[in-house]
Amino acid sequence: MFIKYFKKIVDKNLYLSPINIDDAEQFTEWVNNIDLTVNLSIAPCIFTIEQEKQLLENLCKEGYHFSIIKLKNDELIGICGLLNVDKINRTAEAGIFIGNKKYWSKGYGAEAMNLLLDYSFNLLNMNSIFLRVHSFNERAIRCYKKCGFKEIGIRRESYILGGETYNQVYMDILAKEFEGNIPKIINRNMKYKNK
Repeated sequence: MFIKYFKKIVDKNLYLSPINIDDAEQFTEWVNNIDLTVNLSIAPCIFTIEQEKQLLENLCKEGYHFSIIKLKNDELIGICGLLNVDKINRTAEAGIFIGNKKYWSKGYGAEAMNLLLDYSFNLLNMNSIFLRVHSFNERAIRCYKKCGFKEIGIRRESYILGGETYNQVYMDILAKEFEGNIPKIINRNMKYKNK
């Protein structure tokens, strides 16, 4: 039996799995769809399956990226991960992309981001995670605030799309502002170990 995904971190509706290179075709379809990428800086880019495979292979080597998988049916719905991981200062930049539009505005983005934050703070021992989002992407900004991110500044008129300029919003969250589920798992296992 071929297992396509592995449950690294699990929540109510989703789990994060190591990336499967065999999903390159699905990711290529998503990243070439302007409706899906208009909120990302990659909107003007064109990707082939070969380029996407190479990108996924590189992300796998970095080791901080995950496929977002629906728990109920093992369906791939997106990708998330950490960039610019600084183990000395314990900082990183978060990124997330829900490629399947039927899962937009239903809480899946927030659940996936919380799983990524749990991994970041409670397994990697990061202290500060930040992200960037275009000012017109109000849905994403609401999601990030729901996860505990706070706005820390803007870069004015730094993104041009359709002849209009938009700000880039910078947000962050600190380890002390996030609890997550991993400490609960550790405590539960410690109780069993001490008996």
